[in-house]
Amino acid sequence: MQILMRMRALNHSMIFAVLSSLWLCACATTPVTKRTSLNVVPAAQLQSLGEQSFEQMKSEGKILSRGPVHDAVVAIGRQIAEASGVDYDWEFVVFDEPETVNAFCLPGGKVGVYTGILPIAKTTAGLATILGHEVAHATANHAGERMSQAFLVQAGLQVADLSLQDSRYRSLIMASLGIGAQIGVLLPYSRLHEEEADRIGLTYMARAGYDPNEAIGLWQRMAEAGGSRGPSFLSTHPDPAARAKKIATWQSKVLPLYQSSVKHATKPLPGVAGK
Repeated sequence: MQILMRMRALNHSMIFAVLSSLWLCACATTPVTKRTSLNVVPAAQLQSLGEQSFEQMKSEGKILSRGPVHDAVVAIGRQIAEASGVDYDWEFVVFDEPETVNAFCLPGGKVGVYTGILPIAKTTAGLATILGHEVAHATANHAGERMSQAFLVQAGLQVADLSLQDSRYRSLIMASLGIGAQIGVLLPYSRLHEEEADRIGLTYMARAGYDPNEAIGLWQRMAEAGGSRGPSFLSTHPDPAARAKKIATWQSKVLPLYQSSVKHATKPLPGVAGK
């Protein structure tokens, strides 16, 4: 009985320590949306992880280091990054993988674009939409927040595991808690990050002089190119068609930024016009 009481006291201490630590560290504010976000991972550690991962990906992938496609991605990426106002060591790399319809951003401003997404981007403004979205992931520190969330979930599961040591249903309960954490916490936050990156990225592309109205067409093309997505509640990304509709509701807020910017005409991307 004394052992059980000590374990429960330990559980309470662990919960208090975890929550106290998170409360002290969860003071970051995302740009544009001004959302308070959880952040317990040091920025230097995140940046180091991002750089290491990016270097590995570059060493293993086929890179376009020159040419009109490379130049367009780098030029537009730098303009978007400058519009963000965040002083990262930005790097924009094109991976020559026509079958991969994707782009990504690692912590510290390391952005990769696969050539397979360029026919869907179609125009310079479409590419600016994609790059704005990826740059927004970096400036909003979504990677750090996801790591922090994972830490919180893991800490909670460990506390629950300790408190269920004497339960005959421990294995079943722990499995259920794990599934609940994945569906109820981590995936919804991932969808939140995607929507937030859409909104922040739209602001960045407008500031950089790219027509934000073109973002709607980009996500409509993305919806047309997509196949079966499975249940939306198990998806880390919102439905592209829904994203296009959501972006349309933000136009009134970003159009003044575009109108006061040094505008870039919307042009077909090299090699993908008409696709």
